[in-house]
Amino acid sequence: MFAQTVLVYPALLALLTLGAGLLVERASGVQLPAALLPMLGAAALIALSQLCTYVAAIAPATPYVLAAAACAGFALSGTALRARAQAAWRERAWWVAALPLSCYALALAPVLLSGRASFSSYLALADSAVHMAGADYLVHHGQSYAHLDLRNSYGQMIDSYYNSSYPSGADTLFGGSALLLRVPLIWAFQPFCAFMLAAACGPAWAIGRACGLNRAYAAGAALCATLGALVYGYELVGSIKEIVALGMILELGALVAVRTRWLGVSVRGAIPFALVAAAGVSALGIGFGPWALAAAAVPAVVLAGDLRAGRKSPRWALALLLCAGVAAAVAALPTWADLSGSVHVAETIAATSNPGNLRTPLHWEQVFGLWLHGSYKQLPTGPARPLSYALIALALGAGLLGVVELARRGRPAMAAWLLLTGLVLVALDLYGTTWVDAKGLTITSPIVVLSAWAGVGALAAGAVRVRALRAVAPALALALLAGTLASDAAQYHTSNLAPTARYEELRSVNSRFAHRGPALFTDFDEYALYQLRDLDVGGPNFVFAPPALASSAGGHGLPVELQRAPLRALLAYPLVITRVDPSAAPPPAAYALLWQGRYYRVWGRRPGADGALARTVPGGDGVRACARQQALARLASARRLRLVAAGTPELVRIGLHRGRRPRGWGRQRDGFVMARPGRLTASFAVRRSGSWDLWLQGQFMVRVAVAIDGRALASVEGQLGGNSLVPDTVGPLAVRLDSGVHRLSVARGGLRLAPGDGGAAVLDGAFLTPAGAPARSLRELAPALAAGTLCTGRYAWIALA
Repeated sequence: MFAQTVLVYPALLALLTLGAGLLVERASGVQLPAALLPMLGAAALIALSQLCTYVAAIAPATPYVLAAAACAGFALSGTALRARAQAAWRERAWWVAALPLSCYALALAPVLLSGRASFSSYLALADSAVHMAGADYLVHHGQSYAHLDLRNSYGQMIDSYYNSSYPSGADTLFGGSALLLRVPLIWAFQPFCAFMLAAACGPAWAIGRACGLNRAYAAGAALCATLGALVYGYELVGSIKEIVALGMILELGALVAVRTRWLGVSVRGAIPFALVAAAGVSALGIGFGPWALAAAAVPAVVLAGDLRAGRKSPRWALALLLCAGVAAAVAALPTWADLSGSVHVAETIAATSNPGNLRTPLHWEQVFGLWLHGSYKQLPTGPARPLSYALIALALGAGLLGVVELARRGRPAMAAWLLLTGLVLVALDLYGTTWVDAKGLTITSPIVVLSAWAGVGALAAGAVRVRALRAVAPALALALLAGTLASDAAQYHTSNLAPTARYEELRSVNSRFAHRGPALFTDFDEYALYQLRDLDVGGPNFVFAPPALASSAGGHGLPVELQRAPLRALLAYPLVITRVDPSAAPPPAAYALLWQGRYYRVWGRRPGADGALARTVPGGDGVRACARQQALARLASARRLRLVAAGTPELVRIGLHRGRRPRGWGRQRDGFVMARPGRLTASFAVRRSGSWDLWLQGQFMVRVAVAIDGRALASVEGQLGGNSLVPDTVGPLAVRLDSGVHRLSVARGGLRLAPGDGGAAVLDGAFLTPAGAPARSLRELAPALAAGTLCTGRYAWIALA
């Protein structure tokens, strides 16, 4: 699966986008630089995937339509493609292909170097869960939502996003391409985002060349533009819309740079520009308009000049605009068809006060792509802070020089485009909210970075009269490139990778129990909406909670307590899926255990089971709880009903706070943040000898060594839950112990170069249970005898049945 997603899938994407780019080139009657073809092809494939999914009946054919378009492009352009390849070989331009390959490898570095299928910056932002589920749904069902069950999380999520004009261009391209290879979207997601950044290298390189940079400088500029700290951070958290949109903005800028190849050649020459603008609208929504208009302004001025000079006739210009308008209208038809809804979505996003995962607004200086910190959401600390701002000052000065020199040295079109996109960013900053500002900074960052590299080109060309300053150009280029790579390395170090084995187990659950739902999912992990998509999942602690069961969780992200769920509402679910966690209460007696894996248990409602007539949960005020239990026992005796109790397993809690720990391990909730290498030791006692299971609670991206009495048990790493604020339960780790006192050791090792070695490391708790303890222990109580003994027993719940 790893090789298929990180190697085979991007190779397929490269063939699809290149073939589609050739097809557009053929249809428009122009020849563009080869570096622009992959992103142009991506724009064409977005248009095709949007049109296919707009008609629900043909949506499942989307992958094959994309493949057919690519094959047509190769078939119609075979001779021209061979001629291009031969020319590139003669000119020794083949090395340029190493540029997108390098970008892809760097963008996907956390996953590539982990050696397993995954996606990065897990726990940072769960929006990618929406895109995975949405991409799968749209390709299989198209824009048809009438059959969704809006009582559950999956149906609510799909309906709330995709049935409300939410931009889906990036999703349909992603889903259509990945499902052609039949790879799980959860593992193809990060390679797709990395590929789109790699494809953006082509237009970035072309813009660099148009700004007067030689090939080496243009390559450095392209890498820095597509891998700047802010862009890299957004790629790591899976901001698929923004990543696709910034590629389209760069493609528009590159088309402005090579406008002489298409603007006056033929009426059809405007098709590529219109197609890319439409793809940006499909991917980002109407909000893409300002960037598209900024790019369109330059060829519009050129065309107006041709009209005034008599080089083009008004009829020809009208035909050109008509052709561009038709292409843009057809390519983004789903967006235009519900224009009012699209505008409403854009207005809602622009006006929202919800900052998402941003506690504070981003800083404007982050647009330069230089930020020496493990998170773009925080300020650099220590020596990294002045160094970051020194690099930003260099980039700012170089950017101002670059724009001025472009205007002075006969490249006013590029200078105008750079300035206009900068004005778009300023307007967003003045009128946008925290969330919108962050998106604007990210999307515009590549253009600002390219402006700084234009300054490098100006210095190298001797734009400054002081001859000695020419030698500054290589040093400035090296500083910008090194600062970008160092910024990315810091984020690589802190990336949290999704737990592969746990999600693969969820995938097997989906296959085993497909279409037997709806299923109640008690874990907090919204990626389960995709992994369990055939079970119509309801998650009481999800953003879209089943209304009837919302009270069983304390809120978004908090644990679900089945013993507190209303029985009638709970029994509406034929399946209940729980984590393997002895500290959590089991489902009621109406459910039987159907399947158990390492991480999850699947419970099925017994045929004909009506469930408990009444139930009580121990806890709260002791006197009142005891009175409720005794009243239930008396009711069972009076009605001659069974009284069933679920026993709680024997738990040996280990008091971590009484142990010894390093000074740098600060408190968090009930546990500790393992912020630096060190070892925690804590004593505990067991009353009997035998086999035990050790369970840890926390978030463990980094490698943690676990030992008891000096004997190594295991190394735990890459074990994360769906919410950084709620401890994940990891285990069991088998150990044999004699009765008496023992010592637990949990140690974090020194610095490693492994991805995520600076990621989550939180130890919240530890406990033991007897080995082989059953998933649920039911005990039938005699009502006549139970009234006086219920209050002294240990039960998760007591119910009538």
